[in-house]
Amino acid sequence: MTGADYLLPLRTRLRSLRTEPFGADPAGARMERIRRSPHFVDGSFQNSVGARTRPSGSTVEFAKIYFQREQRARRTPNGAVPVHPTTLADLAAPPVSGLRLTWMGHSSVLAEIDGSRVLFDPVWGERCSPFPFAGPKRLHPTPLPLTALGPVDVVVISHDHYDHLDLPTIRALAATDTVFAVPLGVGAHLERWGVPADRMRELDWNETTTVGGIRLTATPARHFCGRGLRNRQHALWASWAVAGPEHRIYHSGDTGYFPGFREIGAEHGPFDATMIQIGAYSEYWPDIHMTPAEGMRAHLDLQGGSPHGVLLPIHWGTFNLAPHAWAEPAEWTKDAGDEADQPLAFPRPGEPFEPAGILPVEPWWRPLSSPLARPWPLPADQAGPGPAPAATGDLDLAGER
Repeated sequence: MTGADYLLPLRTRLRSLRTEPFGADPAGARMERIRRSPHFVDGSFQNSVGARTRPSGSTVEFAKIYFQREQRARRTPNGAVPVHPTTLADLAAPPVSGLRLTWMGHSSVLAEIDGSRVLFDPVWGERCSPFPFAGPKRLHPTPLPLTALGPVDVVVISHDHYDHLDLPTIRALAATDTVFAVPLGVGAHLERWGVPADRMRELDWNETTTVGGIRLTATPARHFCGRGLRNRQHALWASWAVAGPEHRIYHSGDTGYFPGFREIGAEHGPFDATMIQIGAYSEYWPDIHMTPAEGMRAHLDLQGGSPHGVLLPIHWGTFNLAPHAWAEPAEWTKDAGDEADQPLAFPRPGEPFEPAGILPVEPWWRPLSSPLARPWPLPADQAGPGPAPAATGDLDLAGER
């Protein structure tokens, strides 16, 4: 930094220090469009239902849980995660039913739907972080190199947090012919990273774009955005409803439970399959991530209140992002599915399956898991539709989870 740089406004100097992984702030016509959004109020995007986006509770108590050695050990697998060695041959033949899903880990899913290939929240990077030397590291390798995935028609991004929007992955995909469907404001990051504007579909909630033979609609979620310490909420977060001529699917992105799932289901469902976030929850941030029980409730809301289709649990198993035990999301989701009589799919990372076919249901995580307490089942008279009660007080930790 030169002496003349000190004459620049502080905001300009701070922006100059932002390296590429931090992305870019919206400006110009994009910012004008953001200001016109009905969801942009008082200078930032807002959730339709109020949500605390910073952790609550006692810093000391959280630190005891998160950094205690025994607790850290519970948050990682006890051995190698059995990744399915996906190959191009696995994906070469079209799905017999017209719909096939391949969970690549965390929230990354390849959906082959009615002749189109849609890739949700692709993260092939080693860490979900702006730095190559720090931040949550993968707990298992990617099932296959990104270059071996084959052509992708649409890349869909739910929001701009590092475990959903990954710079090296986007750069690699920018070199292909794929179209990117992203929430309003997220396109600023992609433009900085080399994605041409004519290959982006940037949508506000309830807006729809058509790519090939499928319709993609950005639907509401209860979360937040930001890739730096200064979170200005100038990028939107979304879930996604995708419809082909014969099938419908839904990807939740990151979200807390909220009544909007019923409205999304009534407008765009029922769905042949849903991909629902059921991991990285905590009583310290109950408004922005769902527990497995809330994820099950969200799925049923999306399906009109009754079991239907297949639920694929996502946002677990790949990165250590919360205090809960590594395998707890899977066990809790399995219990919730059994109680609701709802079909679930538990593929190993990289294992393709067709929701209309034989589902992968083996609890493959159990040999890799420490013993789990099961505090989650509640008596029927205590179970309710709302999130877990939040701890009291303030906890100011890094928020972008």
